[in-house]
Amino acid sequence: MTVKTETEMPVLTYSKSRGIVALITAFMKQKKMGLNDFIQRLATNSYACKHPEVQSILNLSPPQDPELMNANPSPPPSPSQQINLGPSLNPSAKPSDFHFLKVIGKGSFGKVLLARHRADDQFYAVKVLQKKAILKKKEEKHIMSERNVLLKNVKHPFLVGLHYSFQTTDKLYFILDYINGGELFYHLQRERCFLEPRARFYAAEIASALGYLHSLNIVYRDLKPENILLDSQGHIILTDFGLCKENIEPNGTTSTFCGTPEYLAPEVLHKQPYDRTVDWWCLGAVLYEMLYGLPPFYSRNTAEMYDNILNKPLQLKPNISNAARHLLEGLLQKDRTKRLGCTEDFVEIKVHVFFSPINWDDLNAKKITPPFNPNVTGPNDLRHFDPEFTDEPVPSSIGCSPDSALSTASIKDGSEAFVGFSYAPSMDSYL
Repeated sequence: MTVKTETEMPVLTYSKSRGIVALITAFMKQKKMGLNDFIQRLATNSYACKHPEVQSILNLSPPQDPELMNANPSPPPSPSQQINLGPSLNPSAKPSDFHFLKVIGKGSFGKVLLARHRADDQFYAVKVLQKKAILKKKEEKHIMSERNVLLKNVKHPFLVGLHYSFQTTDKLYFILDYINGGELFYHLQRERCFLEPRARFYAAEIASALGYLHSLNIVYRDLKPENILLDSQGHIILTDFGLCKENIEPNGTTSTFCGTPEYLAPEVLHKQPYDRTVDWWCLGAVLYEMLYGLPPFYSRNTAEMYDNILNKPLQLKPNISNAARHLLEGLLQKDRTKRLGCTEDFVEIKVHVFFSPINWDDLNAKKITPPFNPNVTGPNDLRHFDPEFTDEPVPSSIGCSPDSALSTASIKDGSEAFVGFSYAPSMDSYL
């Protein structure tokens, strides 16, 4: 769970146990499954979706997902809800272009789905966000920032790529690389911790991605195992750029209170201005977790955990190398002006003795064999996704959109909340 503001900050437990909810909802899922299968067949047929009787059925059917469907049939959107993102550079893109197969992730404003494009049979991860939820929490800037950062990721091997984006009257769609090796969090939960060579490999690829973002004056701000994916070969892919901060020069700072509780840097908790070294603190926290199984200052009590981050000395058990110990002490330095990376940024990380076995050119060229192979058999192999997601029915509203992609002509209220969201790459990007 990501913290956006102080008032929204949840009390979290690291175990993220969901068993009780699963037990409660299992019975209801079974009851709805038959009807849901029928609705999905209708929703994935673009011709049927336009039929008035089919639309009536879809409007009257029980909602499958409160985040992506309205709880009750509603009147036409008010002007504040009729948000258009401006003229699309990909005017033909629309939800019915895709066959939505499985839910593979969830967030604050919607879902991530595995989808196959009907025209070319390519698989994508499609992130579908509900405009109404974004506007309610006043998160338009974060969403546009995420889109802007995604556009800059195409040239780095360890950042998820955006193919294009489009919108309908009520939803935003990111068409992303499909990565199915599983979250680092998922693998850590299964194995508890990693041996040092494996942790070093992951930390190096993560550091390379962060260094690239910093070179573009972008601070990531939300590094955590849930945002770190493995691709089908076992390489790191960073995803979810909603908390990125753009235009932070090498000595620039920002002050927004955001991040995830277990990984918040002391300066963020102090509500002091902070800089790109906040990402190196998070790298230290993730490396610590890979080696020890829990974040460095973890407590089930969030207030106690914050006190630990601010005041408790870093404690390192003796079962790691001196190089790893020295790196963790440098990254998890509470004073950001003394933290590793504070003067020369990524260069200081690259030359640290812990990474001496890494040839960085080979790493970025993916010439180093990953220490773990997810062994996926193909796009339909979902073994590394949480069944909590994949067992959930695909909301029937996602692929059924009679309005298709929006154009300038459909702007009725002049709202500019998401103007410029829609994007299609130029042909140069494929050359």
